[in-house]
Amino acid sequence: MPDLAVLAEVVRSGFVESVHYGSAVGLDPSGRAEVALGRVEAPVLPRSSAKPFQALACLKAGAALAGPRLAIAAGSHTGEDFHVSLVRELLADYGLDTGALACPPSWPEDRATMEELIRRGQDVSRERMNCSGKHAAMLAAGVANDWDVPGYLAPDHPLQLGVRSVTEELAGEKAAHVAVDGCGAPLFGLSLTGLARAVQALVLAAPGSAPRQVADAMREHPEYVGGTGHQNTELMRALPGAVVKGGAEGVLVAALESGHTVAVKVIDGSPRATTAVALSVLRLMGCDVSGAAAYEQVDVLGGGVPVGRIVTRL
Repeated sequence: MPDLAVLAEVVRSGFVESVHYGSAVGLDPSGRAEVALGRVEAPVLPRSSAKPFQALACLKAGAALAGPRLAIAAGSHTGEDFHVSLVRELLADYGLDTGALACPPSWPEDRATMEELIRRGQDVSRERMNCSGKHAAMLAAGVANDWDVPGYLAPDHPLQLGVRSVTEELAGEKAAHVAVDGCGAPLFGLSLTGLARAVQALVLAAPGSAPRQVADAMREHPEYVGGTGHQNTELMRALPGAVVKGGAEGVLVAALESGHTVAVKVIDGSPRATTAVALSVLRLMGCDVSGAAAYEQVDVLGGGVPVGRIVTRL
C-alpha cells in the first residue's frame, strides 16, 4: 500500500505485531492542509462522522432541534435510558412513536444498560440503536414539512436531498459516491480533506448561525454525542471547545475551537488508534492537546496488564 501512510503500530512485548495504514489530514484555521498523510484527496465514506451534517439539514428543514436534542441528532449515542427518553420525547412532539424509526433494532452500546435490559427480559429495539437520535430528527423534519414520513430514507426524499446539499456545501466539493449507511440512511462519500473542511465549517461558523448551533450543541452536551465513558464524549470534555465525531470503519474527525481540524481514516477499519492518531496530528500542527494526554496512549494487554502500546508513526 505505497500510497497510504503508516499511522500506527501495535507493539506487544517489544514486537511489532500489527500495523495500521491509512490517511490523515490536518487543516489550519484558514483551511490549508498543514499535515497530509496518505490519500487525503481520495473519497472515503464518512459513516457516523457525517451525522453533524445530517443534523444540520434537519435543523435547516425546520425540525425543532436545540440543546440535547440537536446534540443527539448529531451523535452516536450509547443507548442509555436518558438517551432513549430524549428520542421518545422528540418523536412524541411530532405525533410519532418509536415504531416510526427505520433504523435497525439493536442492543445499546453501553454494556451496563445492555446487561440490565437482559435481566429485565427485554430485547433489542430501534430506539436503543446508536443512530436513533438522527432518525428521530429526520422524522421530525419530515412531519414539519408534511413530507412522506415512512419514506424518509429514500435517496430522492426531499430531506435526503437537503442532507446532500448541506454536506456538499460544507465540504466544498460534490459527493463522490452515494452509499447506504449501516442504519439505512443515504451516505455521501467525500475526500478526507473535504470531510475535515465540513467539520471545520461548523466550528468556525458565525455565532447563532445554524451550523454553529450544531457545533455548540455537541460541545455543550457531549453526553448525547456519545455516552457514559464514550471516547468522543470524554475527548470533548478533555479538550473544551472541541467537536469530535467518530464513524465506523476507522473514521474520526476532530475540530478544536481555534479551527484546527483533523480527519483520519484507517484503511483496515479498526478504530483503536484513531484518537491517538488525531491527537498526534493536532500536536504536529502546534496545538495544545495536553488535556487529552490520556488518550494519546493505548495500552496493549497481556494477562490483563499492559505489555505494550499502540504507537503513532507520523
